[in-house]
Amino acid sequence: MKALFTICLFFLVNLTLAQTTIKGIVKDNKGETIPGVNIFLKGTYEGTSSEVDGSYELATDETGKFILVFQAMGFKSQEFEIDLNGSAQTFNPILKETINEMTAVTITAGAMEASDEKKAVVLRPIDIVTVPSAMGDIIGAFQTLPGTANVGNDGRLFVRGGDASETSIFIDGMKVGNAFGTTASNVPTRTRFNPNLFKGSFFSTGGYSAEYGHALSSALALNTVDMPMRNQGDISVMSVGLGYSQTLVGEKNSLTATANYMDLSPYQAMVTQNFDWERAPYGFDAEVSLRQKWGNSGMVKAYAHTESGGMKIWQKIPGSEGRGQLVDLKNHYTFTSGSFKQIGENDWSYYGGISYSNNVDEFTLDQIAIRNQNQVVHAKAVALKGFSDKFSLKTGLESYLFSYEEGLKSENLVRDFDDLQANIFTEADYYVSNKLIFRGGLRAGHSTLADQTWLDPRFSLAYKFENEGQLSLAAGQFSQMPVEELRIAKPEVQNTIANHLILNYFLTKNGRTIRAEAFYKDYKKILTYEGTQYFYRNIQQNGSGYAQGFDVFYRDQKTVKNTDFWVTYSFVDSRRKFAQFTEMVQPGFAPRHNASIVIKHFVSGLKSQLGGSFAINDGYTYTDPNFAGQMNAKTKGFRDLSLSWSYLPKPNLIIHFACSNVLGRDNIFGYQFSPKPNESGKYESLPIRQTAPRFIFLGIFLTLSKDKTANNLNNL
Repeated sequence: MKALFTICLFFLVNLTLAQTTIKGIVKDNKGETIPGVNIFLKGTYEGTSSEVDGSYELATDETGKFILVFQAMGFKSQEFEIDLNGSAQTFNPILKETINEMTAVTITAGAMEASDEKKAVVLRPIDIVTVPSAMGDIIGAFQTLPGTANVGNDGRLFVRGGDASETSIFIDGMKVGNAFGTTASNVPTRTRFNPNLFKGSFFSTGGYSAEYGHALSSALALNTVDMPMRNQGDISVMSVGLGYSQTLVGEKNSLTATANYMDLSPYQAMVTQNFDWERAPYGFDAEVSLRQKWGNSGMVKAYAHTESGGMKIWQKIPGSEGRGQLVDLKNHYTFTSGSFKQIGENDWSYYGGISYSNNVDEFTLDQIAIRNQNQVVHAKAVALKGFSDKFSLKTGLESYLFSYEEGLKSENLVRDFDDLQANIFTEADYYVSNKLIFRGGLRAGHSTLADQTWLDPRFSLAYKFENEGQLSLAAGQFSQMPVEELRIAKPEVQNTIANHLILNYFLTKNGRTIRAEAFYKDYKKILTYEGTQYFYRNIQQNGSGYAQGFDVFYRDQKTVKNTDFWVTYSFVDSRRKFAQFTEMVQPGFAPRHNASIVIKHFVSGLKSQLGGSFAINDGYTYTDPNFAGQMNAKTKGFRDLSLSWSYLPKPNLIIHFACSNVLGRDNIFGYQFSPKPNESGKYESLPIRQTAPRFIFLGIFLTLSKDKTANNLNNL
């Protein structure tokens, strides 16, 4: 019995001596203790977790060499090699925070996303096409966002004191030349592309990525749908025309073909017009979109769009009798692009493509025949490498070929130019933590026609507060060649330069979004000249200017049930010496005060969405030659109340009605003056008005598919 006791005591002592105790305290890189950390020996069932104060203690009977692992959500795992020999050991690890895309800070200075996929979004794609005043036009929806100005006699995108030529549009990263339809003077235009084509967009009011160039004020990047959900046909019957779209979806590919015809003649016969139309605007367009999945993680897209149309309009001349000058316009346009994206090995990814735009305008002004052709070829390749969850680098090469020709056919005179531009860009993101990110970029370019090389540095950072709000700062230089009509008159002209500085606060939480931004933009080397198109003279690059101000955006989807609304206010103080002006003036396209309200309410009992939008600004400056000075007068303020009603009698049938300027306000955008004074010494004038007191749209959209709940909502 005594011998048995001795043997048991021997084994118990040895067992106690073989047990190893591991203890310590787990902290983060700020020195704060971390509770709930999983601590275990790899390859065993031995483990524990840290207490509220970060302390832990692990006792194990294992012996030999093992790997001790520390794991916690939101932190990088740490591993230590340990020799379990029965002696007590202490480990006090410091865990580093990992970067989580869903919770990490994002740069929002000068940037507004419209996407179903990104976190810091302002609008979703469906929001863009259901703004009542937009009438289905993408740009019309963006004009309700901060930093934009509503210039109703133009229709293009004017951002923070910049003219419309300072905004560049990209589809799947590829440059779109002549993205807006050609129109006569003071007749508003629209974008050429169907909003149903896009799954999301990135709209920048300045300070944007080094990936984008050839824009002084704004970059609008539109991303097409990757893969449609189903086979379906979409029929559109509208007050301005009709269309049909067919989508076929395979396991790894899809095809969408669309054709539309538009003719405003029947509509204008029923609705009073302010303009004297000889032939109402008409046209057709067709497009084909192909998508092919490439391997396990790639996608190839091909897209082609073509259209043709025209109009005839009498434009009255101030101080003259009769109908004025007859403008006969015909336009032919083609845009094609191919793009790819591919996720490679070792955290590499690649994307790029090539695009071609060809725009031909044929004008007849009384007896003068004019033909203009503008072609743009853009090729780009980008590589993106994630070196860690904190650091990534994007590098790309791209080239542009700009080709422009204009001719006076009646005089048999033609002139043209070609400009090949090469660009390289690089941009790095570094996450210090989930709360702080830095981004730095460089963009370099060279123009063969101007014989100029330039380098544009760009920088931004963002910091996230505990309340989930974040502060962003962006600064950079942006370069853009002057418009083709001026370059052809003086091919050696060089880039105009804009320097941006932007401070942004952004918060989205519980169905509400607040966005406030202050900005300053400085212009250099703006072109000044005398004369008009085809007769420009004395072109100089001695203009300058600035734009400064702030804007506020608030969106609320929570306070009122089934109601979504947003409110925007922008203040822009913009002055520049440009065009024919010999001194700094406030441009006519840059109202100082701009505001808009958009409200959408769904009434389930009526199966309807009711919408309303109201836009206002303080008026447009113009020069009245009857008084001294330049830009010495101002119109009354712009007002527009628009309403819409979308009715869904069946899930696949939508009836949509919208009316702009419901109150019929006589909005005036400026005045045209006679070139010479009359007998009493006064320059006579005519107001520049809207095409009609109001625009009324009625559309019926029917979707044909096996899924009876599918509809054509994105076409509203």
